Amino acid sequence: MAWQAYPFPQAGKPERGSGVFRLTVRSAMARLDSEVKEECLREDLKFYFMNPCEKYRARHQIPWKLGLQILKIVMVTTQLIRFGLSNQLVVAFKEENTVAFKYLFLKGYSGVDEDNYSCSVYTQEDAYESIFYVINQYHRLKNISLGTVGYGENEENKIGLKVCKQYYKKGTMFPANETLNIDSDIETDCTHLDLQALASPRDWKSTSFFRLEFYRLLQVEISFHLKGIDLQTILSRELPDCYIFQNTIVFDNKAHSGKIKIYFDSDAHIEECKELNISGSVQKNTQYVLVFDAFVIVICSASLILCTRSIVLALSLRKRFLSFFLEKYKRRVCDADQWEFINGWYVMVIISDLMTIIGSILKMEIKVKNLTNYDLCSILLGTSTLLVWVGVIRYLGYFQKYNVLILTMQASLPKVLRFCACAGMIYLGYTFCGWIVLGPYHNKFVALNTVSECLFSLVNGDDMFATFAQIQQKSIMVWLFSRLYLYSFISLFIYMILSLFIALITDSYDTIKKYQQNGFPETDLQEFLKGCSSREEYQAESSAFLSCICCLRRKGSDDHLILTN
Repeated sequence: MAWQAYPFPQAGKPERGSGVFRLTVRSAMARLDSEVKEECLREDLKFYFMNPCEKYRARHQIPWKLGLQILKIVMVTTQLIRFGLSNQLVVAFKEENTVAFKYLFLKGYSGVDEDNYSCSVYTQEDAYESIFYVINQYHRLKNISLGTVGYGENEENKIGLKVCKQYYKKGTMFPANETLNIDSDIETDCTHLDLQALASPRDWKSTSFFRLEFYRLLQVEISFHLKGIDLQTILSRELPDCYIFQNTIVFDNKAHSGKIKIYFDSDAHIEECKELNISGSVQKNTQYVLVFDAFVIVICSASLILCTRSIVLALSLRKRFLSFFLEKYKRRVCDADQWEFINGWYVMVIISDLMTIIGSILKMEIKVKNLTNYDLCSILLGTSTLLVWVGVIRYLGYFQKYNVLILTMQASLPKVLRFCACAGMIYLGYTFCGWIVLGPYHNKFVALNTVSECLFSLVNGDDMFATFAQIQQKSIMVWLFSRLYLYSFISLFIYMILSLFIALITDSYDTIKKYQQNGFPETDLQEFLKGCSSREEYQAESSAFLSCICCLRRKGSDDHLILTN
């Protein structure tokens, strides 16, 4: 019988099929799956925080949004320039017609308004002559006007003048005896003068309506509508606009100071012309502009969809990171790291795209004369272009030298806002004080908004001497107070508050410079990203099996979580 060696079992190696072997395999697979999830999450995060150039070098992904934003800048700016030139023609036509109407209907108008009113009269004879002058000029409008204007219908569908006067109900006054007996109730009488009635000036001048008792008279208001056509747009190969001018002339005698102020107001509205028959290249030019505006809408819609998609994917990636961090480290991620996933540039681009789309639609409607709201369209297009050009700073931030500006603004903004809130209380106090004390004696302090504008100019060192010199010296006490008021405001805001404001920004700038030299403070998110310096390094150090699984997961179910910038 041949001798056989006894097969001793190997110590420490569980037999296949035993419970210990299965437990070891499960533990290894669970640990392996956890490592796979962690590395894939880290890889997604690193890819999300890359700039377009780094993404292209890492995965040869074409930066579509970058090219789209560059194209959008060119398109939106071109659209704004074209609309701005057209809007300037509209505003110039309104302003020039307003000046022409003042020369036509205001007797003795010098071309320069007196404060906030056009001109004034000081005698009863001048008051009558000024009122009759308006009425006569309206009747002779077609023979004397140089513009393309004609008579328009008022709210009652009548052509002509509407003259209204307001006066105290009844009363007597004897200034020599210092006696006054007056009813403070106000009555309003109106009369309508059509073109037929204006043809007989003796008849309407002799009526009792035009016999004015100036000691009871508060104001006389003359209103009429005119229509006009802006022909200068044809030279720009655009369809002309039709206007309705609602003109109002007010003879204000509320102060009863011996001076009647004459106010002229012209409110111009653009309406669709009823019949337009224009030959030439105007119609073709309009079609080209509409096609260009439609292309701008398509570009902005594509940018809006891409940026919205990026924000949605970023929120999904943040949810993955928060769940992983809470599961592994048993604590929540700080708010600063959570806000890192919300790209403020994308939010600004989305707002800009929405405003551009709405503004372009309004512009197309204005172009075909379905709408006439130039002001709203200009606000939308102007603000959207501002945001588009501000967004260029984002791409400059990829360079370290240019990134200092963005980081300084981000670091100093909370401090500056808190500082402005405190300084604003002092500023409001000076505003109210200047309005109530200096308002009757200084033109720049007659209203709260003008007081605020004057004080803001003083903070910037503008128009200081004129503000000191224009104070009226009718009251010595007020004059002395004005000096104390202005000197204290200038000293406090220029030498102290403005210097502290600049110091806050300078301190933030110095802090950012130190961080760039010595390194920024690391947060939980940055420490997590340091676990693997790059995708290639991770693949080189990890096992082939782990890399294969990670790649399979990335190509499969988690592909929708890979974010593109």
